[in-house]
Amino acid sequence: MEIEQLTENRLEETSKLLDEYRQFYEQPSDVVAAKHFLQHRLVNKDSIIFIAIIEHVTVGFVQLYPTFSTVGLKRAYILNDLYVSPIARQKGVAQALIEQCFTFCEAQNARYITLETAISNVQAQQLYEKVGMHIEDSVLHYIKYW
Repeated sequence: MEIEQLTENRLEETSKLLDEYRQFYEQPSDVVAAKHFLQHRLVNKDSIIFIAIIEHVTVGFVQLYPTFSTVGLKRAYILNDLYVSPIARQKGVAQALIEQCFTFCEAQNARYITLETAISNVQAQQLYEKVGMHIEDSVLHYIKYW
């Protein structure tokens, strides 16, 4: 398995994975929009996207969005998206992608990396705890949707 940062060379394959990811979250399929979205992230340098490749096939991705910690006076990152194709699950792909994020964040001297997951997503929670993440129970997160 190889982990690398997304470039235009792997945009088509990764767009299909993003479309699968969105369908998992009950969104309608739209590979063209997924590709457009990823292209904008790359061109505008809005996020860092790592992909996992097994035998020349892109099988997973993770997306980090930069933010800041004013208290820590440092950059911080939100791990917003993590997806592994069903054909590559249970092969360590998700863990390898997360560990690449940790390596990247440490190299950037980040204050923290954070993520959210559904309370029902027990499998993901087990992975996050396995790689050393923990539930932050000293703060509440609020959200407003439009």
